[in-house]
Amino acid sequence: MTKNKLDYETLKFLYEIGINEVVEPSPTDKRMFPKELTKLKKDNLMASKVKSSSKSVSPQQYETHNFKVHVESSNDQARQAKTLEELRNLVENFNMCPLKKTATNTVFSDGNSKAKIMVIGEAPGADEDRQGLPFVGLSGKLLDRMFAAIGLDRTTIYITNIIPWRPPGNRQPTLSETNLCLPFVQRHIELVSPEFLILVGGTAAKSILQTTEGIMKLRGRWLTYQTPIMAKPIQTLATFHPAYLLRAPGQKRLAWLDLLMLKEAINHSN
Repeated sequence: MTKNKLDYETLKFLYEIGINEVVEPSPTDKRMFPKELTKLKKDNLMASKVKSSSKSVSPQQYETHNFKVHVESSNDQARQAKTLEELRNLVENFNMCPLKKTATNTVFSDGNSKAKIMVIGEAPGADEDRQGLPFVGLSGKLLDRMFAAIGLDRTTIYITNIIPWRPPGNRQPTLSETNLCLPFVQRHIELVSPEFLILVGGTAAKSILQTTEGIMKLRGRWLTYQTPIMAKPIQTLATFHPAYLLRAPGQKRLAWLDLLMLKEAINHSN
């Protein structure tokens, strides 16, 4: 993305959330403030680490014996992947999820796999299903504007979804479907090994963090994510899905606060 394009996208998103007046001639450098005011505070972190692994999936409470077998298969296959390319091939050839039968394409990822920021959404929509890439429709354009507002684009972030196939009619994925695909997503995170994990939408947040809390309670605070084979936890931030923000534009201000948290954390990590 060129600098002029980035500036335009930034201004467009800021205008959408109501920031339309200039109060300073130049951006404020928060590094000029005392460190105590800018560093991430412990009380803004979840008290305990959210640990997850493919073993945490509990398929016995859902559906039939066949479903249990399918989840065990996805667990076993996901563990075999040593590279992202191997994982992509495994996902593309995984035939035990019914969603694959109705989808046009497998939507694996987009962006820079070496980036320190990994974004995980919910499931592909119609545009994503046609193009085979995540977040390319209206919600994807808004997502691009959101990240452009803090100086990021698809060369500096990596994007995937909980579900790699479009649910019919763009319906929300079922718990069974997310549990079936979860081992692949967990392995995806392990292979990318990002510094920051951004969970976009309630389905992604609850699935990855293995919690029943809604997005309103999860957003606005730093969480951590770690599987048993990870050397250290990943700083994790949940925020609204852009599709929700298109339906409820009044929540864009809260999404902006989440983005500012991410920007500050990135600045501290550099």
